[in-house]
Formats: sequence, structure tokens, C-alpha cells
Amino acid sequence: MSENTIWTDRVLCVLGELSALYVKITDEAVLKTIAARYAAQFEPDARLYTAKKPRWHHRVDKAMATLREQGLVDAMRLTPAGRQALGQACERAAGAPGRLPAQVPPDRQPRPDAGLPIAGVLTPPLRELLSAATDSETRATLAIPIMIELNLRFRTGPLGAAARVADLWRYLGAEQPCTPLAEEYAVGELTANQIEGLISADAVGIDWNDRAIYRIWPDFEVKPQIDISADTIKATAAQRSFNSFGDGIVWAVIDSGIQGDHPHFEGHRTLTDPSVSDLHKDFTGNGAPLVDEKGHGTHVAGIIAGGLEHWRDRPDRVLVAENRYNIAEPESPIVKPRPVADPTVLTGIAPRTKLVSLKVFDDEGDARTTRVIEALAHVRRINAGGGKPARIHGVNLSLGYEFNPEWFACGHSPLCLEVDKLVRSGVVVVVASGNSAYVTFKTAKSEVNQFSTAMTINDPGNAERAITVGSTHKDSPHSYGISYFSSRGPTADGRCKPDLVAPGERIASAAAGAMLIPVSRTFDDPAAMDDMAVYVESSGTSMAAPHVSGAVAAFLSVQREFIGEPERVKRIFVESATSLGRDRAFQGGGLLDLMRALQAV
Repeated sequence: MSENTIWTDRVLCVLGELSALYVKITDEAVLKTIAARYAAQFEPDARLYTAKKPRWHHRVDKAMATLREQGLVDAMRLTPAGRQALGQACERAAGAPGRLPAQVPPDRQPRPDAGLPIAGVLTPPLRELLSAATDSETRATLAIPIMIELNLRFRTGPLGAAARVADLWRYLGAEQPCTPLAEEYAVGELTANQIEGLISADAVGIDWNDRAIYRIWPDFEVKPQIDISADTIKATAAQRSFNSFGDGIVWAVIDSGIQGDHPHFEGHRTLTDPSVSDLHKDFTGNGAPLVDEKGHGTHVAGIIAGGLEHWRDRPDRVLVAENRYNIAEPESPIVKPRPVADPTVLTGIAPRTKLVSLKVFDDEGDARTTRVIEALAHVRRINAGGGKPARIHGVNLSLGYEFNPEWFACGHSPLCLEVDKLVRSGVVVVVASGNSAYVTFKTAKSEVNQFSTAMTINDPGNAERAITVGSTHKDSPHSYGISYFSSRGPTADGRCKPDLVAPGERIASAAAGAMLIPVSRTFDDPAAMDDMAVYVESSGTSMAAPHVSGAVAAFLSVQREFIGEPERVKRIFVESATSLGRDRAFQGGGLLDLMRALQAV
């Protein structure tokens, strides 16, 4: 089949399509439709310019002249003979061989954008995706989510550009229309062939002000992972610069227990190392400190330490369940499981720190202040009986209760006093500030929801010597500030709390117990999870506090002279924190910054 026959078939088929739409047929409409339908089949030189316009424009002109000479077209309309020839012409046009990317002579080194003459509009990451589509079926059928950056210099402005893109989109045969985004973008899904057709159709307007598309990006998939929050507090940078992995540090987690058989804690012997194997204790009377029915303690522990470095060759057996809502400890979370390509990103802030499980929540998820006080006293006894240095260097308390000043003077409840006593003994105590800032305000005549209030720090976060931690966004803290649920100060007696803020929104960590139930419901056979390393997202200051615990453990593993000096450690971290530009009653010293803390001494 000759080149001119291919182009006459294309033009004839497009004229038939436009005639069926009962619209005014113009040269521009013909060019746009041909580009949208057949750009992926254009010859390699079709977009090279000759006489101030692309060569394929000249070929359309020549094909139109040929059709008129043959009596198949009169002006821009099909003649009876043209309508009779239409079916076979469209069939031949559809069956014409396509042009695949990277078709270059064997003696030339292929380029990533070879065969993609529209690379100026394609951004590099999208260019890579299109270049990877190496067969005609993939290019014609695989839908790619894209985000079109509109040309703000379009002749009629951004709204006009958006309207033009929507108009061109109709010629592509896409399953779904595009949708506008933030007045400067349009988003949707197209195949590789359709993307090329869209760009070529838009380029029919030779002048830049006539083109609606500035650039096209892939609609990147956002993957919430624990390593994102580690980057936010500069824990990853500290590991590279200071080797701050938590070696030689022991941290107690006073919570609902830690699930000892979760793969997250196997690689570094986080719970079974001889330095901690005899220290775990269950204060509920069930004798099972390494079983976690609630799942909360396991999630907290996974943020502090452990990791899946030893599972790097088993990504098919790792699963993260995304929480669809940013709610602190929801009763019925809705999750969406997804696989993980690189299990090594699921690592604690101080992965080599050893953990001690001190279980205070029973099987129903209930705990009492007396159990927590008993666990704190237990840490003091262990350290007192083990000589110097202390066996347990820090404690994480991602628990508490709302403080009522009618009960105790602020910071002087029995639990707060016990926390301060433990700090004075040389142990760092990190406490969640609580999730009580989002409240319902009631009056005699009305009820006002969605009300955020100060003076909501929970006990034992009111303890003077504790490092009390509020929550912020896991990767954009400067933009989003303090989490809406994060309890804030000042304390009822006027002290500044929280002391720091750290990531606490949708943090992925090790899952156990009740936290596995929503994930199991997404499987036809829940038994498929039995040999998997499952992680779930959860939000709350309970997730923020272990970021600080892990960071302090990492700090002490490098600056060992500060072991046993918790108040100096607290001062270093508060003074080296990065301000988020929020009120001190909301952010305390600011965002936890491990790199600056390490460099401050």
C-alpha cells in the first residue's frame, strides 16, 4: 500500500466520521481528528517541518486533492461514491501498521525517547512509561493515568485551554472523559496511542498561543510508607551521616504487648536478644507479654525499632493496608491492601534498638493507671538491680487519659509523679500528648461540632520531665501544621506542652491482633495472611511518640555520654527542633529533627 493511499484512506474515514456528527467540517477539524485517531501510526518523518508546517499536514492536503480528483469528495463533503468507498477505506486505515517507539537503525544507539517526536510535551517520567510500551497491543490497550498541565498562555486563558483539552479528548475514543483539577490541570486515563494522538491534535495549532497543553505528567501513585516519616524527621539522613541505628540501646514499650512472631522483629532480634529476652512482663496476669490482641503496642513498637531487611527477597509476602481515613484510632477502619515492592523501606526509626514489652492492656483492650505505674516502677527496679549502665534507657507511653484539674493539680497525678520519678532515675520517658483536641462543644440550646480547643494535654503528658509529643503530617508538616486531633497546651497550670511534634498521620507499621481484622476482610480466604508480614496505617499521637522514642534511641547510640541524662537529652531535642511557624502551645519546640540534635553536641 502506497503512502498516499494510506493518507487518502485516513482522510476519507475522518470525513465520514465528521459528516455523521453534523458539524461544520473545517481544515482544522480534519487535522485534529486525523491526529487523534492516527498519530501513533504516523511515519517517523511526519512531524518534521516543511514550508512552515509539519509534513503530515502536507500529506493531508495532498490526500484531500486526490480524493477530489477521484470524485469521492466535493469541497469537504463525501460524494455518493465517497460514501460507498468509506467502509473499506476505514478498514484499511485501522489495519495500517503502527509505529512502535525505539525503531531506529541497528547501527545507532537507541535513545529513551526514540520514536517519540512529541517528547517536548511529555515529561521525562511519562516518556519512560511510553518508551517501555514495546508492543502494539500494550500501546493500544493499557490505560495510563495522566495529569495535563495546561498552557496558561493559551489565547483564551486556562479555562479556554481546559475546554480545548476536553474537546480534543472526545476524538480519542477514551472510556472516561477528562476532569479539571485546580484550574490549571486536567486529569484522566489514556493509552500510549491516545496520549500521542492528544498531543498531535493539540499541535495542529501551529502558534504556541493556540495550543492548550503545556506538559503531560504521569499521575504518580502515592505510596504511604514508614520511610516517608523517617525522612521527615531526618532519621534516614542521620543513619547515613552518623550510623545512628540504635545499636546498644534498649527501649521499653508500655502498651498492649508486642507480637513476638511478627517478621518485623526477627531480623535484628529486637525482642529475643539476650539483653532483653528476660525483661518482658505482662502486668495483666495472663503471662503473655509477646502476644498483642489489641495490636496497638505492636504498631508503636514497629515505629521505634525493627525492620524487614532480611525479607528483601520476599516482597510478594509483604502487605501494607492503607487507612482510607485520617482518624485517630477509628472504631471501624476502612483499609485498602497493597503490595510493597521494596520491603526494606519498612523499618523503624532506630532499627537495631532492642525492645522490652511491658504489657498493661488486657485482652479486651482495657488498662488501669495502676498497671502503668507498676510497669514504670518495674523499669526502675530493673535498672537499680543491674548496675551501671542501666539496662533500659527509655520508655514509650503511647497511652493516657484526659486530665481533669478537679482531680489533681496539673502534672501532680500519681501517674505523672511516677513518670517524673523515672526520669530522675536516668530514663528518658516519651509520652503521647493525646487525641483530645477535636471536641464537641455543647450549650444549653445547641451543639457545635468540629471544635478544636487548647488545654487538652492528657495525663501523663502533663508530667514536667516527660517528652510530650504532639502529631503533625507525615511528609508535609510545614504545609499542614499540627494534626486536628492532636492535644495541645498550655497545661492547666500554664506550662508549655507538647514539647515536640512528630509525624502521626497515617503511619504504616507492624500489624497484629485487632488491627488485622479489617485487612482479613479484604481476603476471600483470611488464611492467606498467615505467612505474610502485614502492616497497617494508623493515626494519632500514639504514632507520633514512638518517632521521638526511636530518634532518642538513635541519638543515644551515637552520643553515648548522654545515656542516663534524660533532662539534658530533652533540652537538646526541644532546642534543636524545627519550628513549623505555629503557636508554641500547638507545636512546642517544633518538629523533631534528629540531624540537628546530633549536631548540637
